[in-house]
Amino acid sequence: MSKPTPEVYEKGKGMDAHNKVMRDIRAKKDKTYDPHEPTRVWLDEDNTPSGVYQSLTIILNTGGCRWARAGGCTMCGYVAESVEGGSVSHEALMDQIQVCLDHEAEEADEKSGLIKIYTSGSFLDEREVPAETRQAIAETFGDRERIVVESLPDFVTEAKLDEFVEQGLDTDVAVGLETATDRVRHDCVNKYFDFADFEDACAEAVAADAGVKAYLLMKPPFLSEPEALEDMQSSVRRCAAVEGCHTVSMNPCNVQRYTMVDDLFFRGGYRPPWLWSVARVLESTADEDVIVVSDPVGHGSERGPHNCGECDDRVQKAIKDFDLRQDPTVFEQVSCECEATWEHVLENETTFNMPLVE
Repeated sequence: MSKPTPEVYEKGKGMDAHNKVMRDIRAKKDKTYDPHEPTRVWLDEDNTPSGVYQSLTIILNTGGCRWARAGGCTMCGYVAESVEGGSVSHEALMDQIQVCLDHEAEEADEKSGLIKIYTSGSFLDEREVPAETRQAIAETFGDRERIVVESLPDFVTEAKLDEFVEQGLDTDVAVGLETATDRVRHDCVNKYFDFADFEDACAEAVAADAGVKAYLLMKPPFLSEPEALEDMQSSVRRCAAVEGCHTVSMNPCNVQRYTMVDDLFFRGGYRPPWLWSVARVLESTADEDVIVVSDPVGHGSERGPHNCGECDDRVQKAIKDFDLRQDPTVFEQVSCECEATWEHVLENETTFNMPLVE
């Protein structure tokens, strides 16, 4: 299986060149973060194979993604929010969990049936989250119904997932696949593993009686709008065909600080995807044997997925409605004059003249 390392087959080219650029960009970070406070925590609703749950989403503040410290993904700025030094103690991580439990107690009338734990890296990487902490977290949430933990495929093993399954939790691992197309993942996202590694991680999950939630990235840098749309449609279908993968979460790219995407955006070389494109992917893959959802972050803003500004909230609402009901007819209820502009982009934008419109 692929291993996260900055060493590549061509020195000074390919991933090696991407990683050098990313390290230079991230060196501009000047903030520090408290290891006893989570990066973020919020309550929401999520669709799962066993129904819709109130969810508690936790983003733990760790020492950061191992791959990101080597350079990392072109669109991901989360490592810039990580604690300096590369590691956080068991005690500090459990303090973060308590902060999240306190937030839930204050904001919700009841305990959330679904717990989602992310680290902006890999929860199953013991350099980020020690085995002791992983076991303690499994026990802490053993009274809930379902849990999702985030990891790159390298770290997904039957034994690690068993710790959660043995608590009686329906367990899923969220894998940042980004795309089913290896060339796009390597050259546009700068992620080192192959689709075959994702398939191996799914097999490990199945062996543990767990499931997989694939995270895809809508419109990484260097793809035109029509290319990005086609890649997402293909990727959803390929994920749906993999045993164990029951959910696909399509994340439209947004412009985060300290990333290559941010540098491209500043120079007029990148536009986040249209919300119409997100809706088209959801609508066209609704018949696949997989739950497909999307939660456009920063929708309607210049740095987030957006249309013309007039219809963004309406389309976002339709997307959220689709997430919960999986009914593609919700998109028949929204329209706007800017659809004509979007259609023009799909017909005429190419890699060599993008973005065609802002």
